[in-house]
Amino acid sequence: MTERTENIVFAPIGWLMKAIAWLPWRALYALATLLYVIIYKLIGYRVKIVRKNLAECFPTRDEAWLRDVERKFYRHFADYFVETLKMAHITDDEMRRRMVFRNTEIIDRAISGGQSIILYAAHYCNWEWLTSITLWFRPETIASGATLGQAYQPLENRWFDRYFLRLRERFNTQCFTKQRVLREMLSAERDGRHLVIGMISDQHPIAGHENFVRMFLNHPTAIITGPEAIARKLNTQAAYFDVRRVARGHYECTMVPIHTNCRDTAEHELTNRFADILEQRIIAEPPYWLWTHNRWKRPVEMPQEENG
Repeated sequence: MTERTENIVFAPIGWLMKAIAWLPWRALYALATLLYVIIYKLIGYRVKIVRKNLAECFPTRDEAWLRDVERKFYRHFADYFVETLKMAHITDDEMRRRMVFRNTEIIDRAISGGQSIILYAAHYCNWEWLTSITLWFRPETIASGATLGQAYQPLENRWFDRYFLRLRERFNTQCFTKQRVLREMLSAERDGRHLVIGMISDQHPIAGHENFVRMFLNHPTAIITGPEAIARKLNTQAAYFDVRRVARGHYECTMVPIHTNCRDTAEHELTNRFADILEQRIIAEPPYWLWTHNRWKRPVEMPQEENG
C-alpha cells in the first residue's frame, strides 16, 4: 500500500482521533470509561496475559487483591490511550500542570558540563507524556544546540507510525529508531554536540540478545543492555524517569540520577540500577505498568554461579 493510499484509507481514523483530541477533559475521561468497559468487560483484551503476569509476579497476594489491580490497570490503560491522543491539542501550560517534573537540573548540569545524558524510561504511567520534559529545561540548555530526542521502535503500520511520531515530536524532540541512536550519538560527539536521549528499556530483548538475566518481579528476566553499552562507550551521564500517578490525568516525575560518568561503572551496574528502581515502583503501585505486554513469553534462566 502506498503512502497516498494509506492516507486515504486511514483518513477517517485520523479525523476521529483529532476530534477526540479536541474534547474537554471531562468528556475525554467519560470516553475513557466507555473504552474501559469495551476493552476489559466486553472484549477482554489480553486479560489472560494480564492475569498470568500479575499472579506470577505477586504469588503471595490473594485473588481479591489481584482482581483489584487488574481493574485499576485497565482503567488506567484506557486513560493512557485518550491522554496520548490529547497531546495533539494540549497547550504547553496545560501539559506543565498535568505532567510535573522534578530534579531536571541534573540534565541541565550534564549539558552545561559538556556531557550527553541517557534517560532510562519504562512503560509506566503515561510514558508518552515524558516527551514534555523539554518544557522544563533551562533556556541555556535549549540554546546550547543539544539534541533532545528519544529512541523508538517503528510501528508495523506506517500510517499509525507517522501519526504517533508527530505526537512524540510535539514538544520539540526528535525520534530516532533504535538502530540509529548510537550512530547519531557518535556523530554528535564528533561535532561537539551533546544529546539528551530517552530510552524505554523494559521490553524483552530481541531473540539472541538476552545477554543479561536477573531476577525481576519474581521471574528470571532478560534486561535490555543497549542503553548501558552506549552510556559506557561515550561516557554519558545516566538518569531515570521515576513517574508516579498523582490523580487522574496528573503525574509527577522525579529525575533519579544513576551515574555521572558511566564509563567508570562496572558491567551491568547501570542496568541493575534501572531495574531496581523500576521494580520498586511497580511493587509500590502495580496498576500503572503495562501488564498487557507478554514480558516473559520467552523464558530465560538465571546464569549459574561459576565455581571457584
